[in-house]
Amino acid sequence: MSERPFTGRQIRSFVLRQGHLSKAQERAIEKLLPAYGVPYRPERLDLGALFGREAPRVLEIGFGMGHTTAEIAARSPETDFLGVEVHTPGVGSLLNLIEERGLTNVRLVQHDATEVVRDMLAPESLHGVHVFFPDPWPKKRHHKRRLLQPAFVRLLAERLRPGGYLHAATDWQAYAEQMLEVFSGEPLLRNAHADYAPRPEYRPLTKFEQRGLGLGHGVWDVIFTRRDG
Repeated sequence: MSERPFTGRQIRSFVLRQGHLSKAQERAIEKLLPAYGVPYRPERLDLGALFGREAPRVLEIGFGMGHTTAEIAARSPETDFLGVEVHTPGVGSLLNLIEERGLTNVRLVQHDATEVVRDMLAPESLHGVHVFFPDPWPKKRHHKRRLLQPAFVRLLAERLRPGGYLHAATDWQAYAEQMLEVFSGEPLLRNAHADYAPRPEYRPLTKFEQRGLGLGHGVWDVIFTRRDG
């Protein structure tokens, strides 16, 4: 398959807010990042060499403070997870969770996800992609900053193996509607469900999500799979 060039927007889907680093996060950045971090380079990443084995691989985009990523990785030791996040406190938090839980199947990149996917991941190298609660950019004039635009979804679809899945979740209904529309418009993908998907067991409920559901707020999961051939 010939890879189409990425011609998507250069607008950032995030605002870099470093925030306060705790002492534990500072220590993790210093001591653990060399072991579990992957520097961004504009060249293909050898995932087999990175994890030291051949296994299913899942990309986690925007892992926040890393609690969901760590929980999923702990439940799925047979799968390798590559997390991407730009914010330093979140990177430090996930590194601490990796150490605390003894996880050997997580690596992370602190960089813009669009460039990581475009430059570092080979076509058909992933079994799954998770994009959980990306910034919804709710104001209409900011919608162009949303991560899940057609060009980027195309990139993600190309990096999935046939049968691999793309799973996004949001608590903003308007963004959920956009996700469903954009994913449906990508020829390489097909909806794994008739419409929105029920939350699969592998995606744990966060405390924030549980609180929102208790208040009657909605959460929407969108899961599409890569077509064969």
